[in-house]
Amino acid sequence: MEMHPILQIGSDVELTIARSAQRRPISWRLLWETIGGGGFSFNVTTLTFDESYSPLFSDFNIQRSPDDKTARLLLNRLSGSGIISSDYYKYGFFSASIKMPSRYTAGIVVAFYTSNVDTFERNHDELDIEFLGNVEGKAWRFQTNVYGNGSVSRGREERYRMWFDPSKDSHRYSILWTPTNIIFYVDEIPIREVIRNAAMRGDYPSKPMSVYATIWDASSWATSGGKKKVDYRYQPFVAEFRDLVLEGCIVDPVDQLLSSNCTDITAALMARDFAAVTPRRRQSMAWFRQRYMYYSYCYDNVRYPVSPPECVVVPSEREMFRSSGGLRGSARFGGGSGGGRSRRRRSGRNARRRSGPG
Repeated sequence: MEMHPILQIGSDVELTIARSAQRRPISWRLLWETIGGGGFSFNVTTLTFDESYSPLFSDFNIQRSPDDKTARLLLNRLSGSGIISSDYYKYGFFSASIKMPSRYTAGIVVAFYTSNVDTFERNHDELDIEFLGNVEGKAWRFQTNVYGNGSVSRGREERYRMWFDPSKDSHRYSILWTPTNIIFYVDEIPIREVIRNAAMRGDYPSKPMSVYATIWDASSWATSGGKKKVDYRYQPFVAEFRDLVLEGCIVDPVDQLLSSNCTDITAALMARDFAAVTPRRRQSMAWFRQRYMYYSYCYDNVRYPVSPPECVVVPSEREMFRSSGGLRGSARFGGGSGGGRSRRRRSGRNARRRSGPG
């Protein structure tokens, strides 16, 4: 287990952030400008729906804009809906601007993730960003997770609050996946990095994956441990996806021999600005994690008496959590279940033959 010193933020920056934190919810733009990132955005090429995705299930609940740059995924009494990238990728940068459903959203899960469960059913890889709805007046929450080689029993989830209302405006959510690291972004702020460790072995995702976006009824677990269900009096629930980005090496999912061209594409990906957490970005990541993360498997000593090898223990984070990985009493907040395993449904390409995720 690697020990890192407390991440320090410059005194002027820390004071400005501390004052801003007292006036929640804070604008992400204020945060980003405070740490010196104002005006920055990733230099990526956005795609139309036809250039990037295909319906996964419930075509009748997928609405496309006239310019084909936006897809609206609906959940109603009939079904949820989902889309899947038209290709598989061996490493890449995957991104979308997403606007969540509003008002009463308990029991709803909106997911943006990569997976190859349809090809490698027993030893699949997966990288998740899942958004968990809530009762009216309570905030959305979200979680990230990493699976490799079918390691679903060794989930690596973290759960977070948001510093904005994701139903009022679109925000960009991104997943970077390279041979050496994984970074989850909200807008241009890195919220989590997983650095590949040799001891992870097959637990590090390494097989080609597709990219998915879905909305579905997860009443059994998503809100207050399943106590709050989807209320279809508020239907339809709409998740809007735009600014679609799929950058990486397109491969055949069963072809594990990379071409020289793919090697070049991966090298170029790893040289991109978003492929590294710079010192200034690490400041913003520390700010986010110390104020908005409310569960981390790395601090769950009940579940993992020995922390998984990729865990980097930050003392200032360690002090926030009980041995169960959840926040200590003084740091708790309302509206969410504690840490623990995600019980999400997964849909592969064969879900096109179903009305909703299995």
